[in-house]
Amino acid sequence: MPKQSRRCRSITASPRCLLVSATALWYLRGMAMSPSICGVILAAGFSTRMGRDKALLPWPPVAEGTPVANTFLGATIDLLQPMTDLVIVVAGKNAASIGPVTYAHGAFLVVNHTPELGQFSSIRLGVREVLNHGRDAAFLALTDRPPVLPITLEKLRDAFLNAGPEVWAVVPEVQHGGDRVHGHPILIGREMIEAFLRAPRDATARDLEHQHQQHIEYLPVEDARAVANIDTPEDYERLSRSNMISSEKQF
Repeated sequence: MPKQSRRCRSITASPRCLLVSATALWYLRGMAMSPSICGVILAAGFSTRMGRDKALLPWPPVAEGTPVANTFLGATIDLLQPMTDLVIVVAGKNAASIGPVTYAHGAFLVVNHTPELGQFSSIRLGVREVLNHGRDAAFLALTDRPPVLPITLEKLRDAFLNAGPEVWAVVPEVQHGGDRVHGHPILIGREMIEAFLRAPRDATARDLEHQHQQHIEYLPVEDARAVANIDTPEDYERLSRSNMISSEKQF
């Protein structure tokens, strides 16, 4: 029997299709093909080494005193919205400062009141909100890097929707020198969401990746932004001089 994709399973899963006319069945199939995906942006970090909130760094980078077109956070929300039902931003102590950007770009804000527990606490809060909104898959994105290219997001979504039931997550992979480096955003399904929520509070996303390696598809992409960690002012300065912003004219 050929492998059944996630998209095909969503079409055939509903028994109500057996009780409707052929015309209505075709309509329901079209509805079922629409992905039920959220965007979750983890923005609760303290940005200690950067010295200012990385979520609010100008994107694309501009000279001091130049008007800012967008920010890491705003651009990431804008990137996710066309491919998701809604976008959720997880804030921490910075909720008051990033809230205006979140709302101006049409996203939802949730607050992690204990961000000192680490990134995994924000992941758990974010994916719980995904389920609370009646969705069962999510892009997990970070704000310590510029938004990836739209084609990268499309490839992740397509790979996820066409994957078999054994695939719980799709992770971008970028060739970097002689190595293949795993990046973000990642796209996770209901199975991985539940694994995150069942895990001990002191677990990490890397722990879960190792435990469920057989359920992760690593997708090669040609997008240096997916692995561009921006942690310090020097990192941001190098980014402003790199070719990673040459294609930003499309935004």
